[in-house]
Order: sequence, then C-alpha cells, then structure tokens
Amino acid sequence: MDIKTASALRRLRLASVPEAASWLLLIVCTILKYTTDFNAVPVLGPVHGVLFILYVLFWLDAWNRTKWSFGTAALYFVLSIVPTGGFIADRRLKREAEAVVIAARARREGVVNA
Repeated sequence: MDIKTASALRRLRLASVPEAASWLLLIVCTILKYTTDFNAVPVLGPVHGVLFILYVLFWLDAWNRTKWSFGTAALYFVLSIVPTGGFIADRRLKREAEAVVIAARARREGVVNA
C-alpha cells in the first residue's frame, strides 16, 4: 500500500465521525419529535443523508485501494449503519492508516522489502 491508500483511509476516517454523530443526533431528534414539539428531523435528516453518502463513496474508494477482503469491507459498511459504529471505524481506520504510512516510509527508505 502507498500514501494514496493512506489518504483514502484518512478520508474514510474523516467521514466516519461526523456521520456517526449525525446518526446519533437524528435518533435524538426523532425521539424529541414524537415526545415534544421540537422537530429538527427535516433539517438533520438530509444532513445525515449527505454524510452517509459521502461515507459510502469514501468506503468504496478505500475498499478499492486497500484490496480489503469482503469481510473487512462488510465490517466497515456495517459500522456505518450501527449508531456508534462510526466511532469504532475511526479508531480501526486510524491504526490501519498508520500502519500503511509506516510501511510506505520503510519501503521508500529501503529499510524493508514490504
């Protein structure tokens, strides 16, 4: 893997946290909609939709660049559906991106033949 792969993972990370936060806020707003007069769902729904679409696009790009197995790709997709899954995905992607950068630097410096 190379720096472009690490960039794809970073983009996916950057989309995962806002997507997860908007999902949680949408759940709270939906509950408030039915229990009070507060209704932010018409505003937050489309915002979450756009963030989810961005996540899926970045997920597809990362899957293409990293050559994940179907199981790994499916895990990251399922994490986008689970309300707090984006936070979990962020931590896992951070570790994976760091490993990619370390391997790329080692190859560039001739330390390993990775």
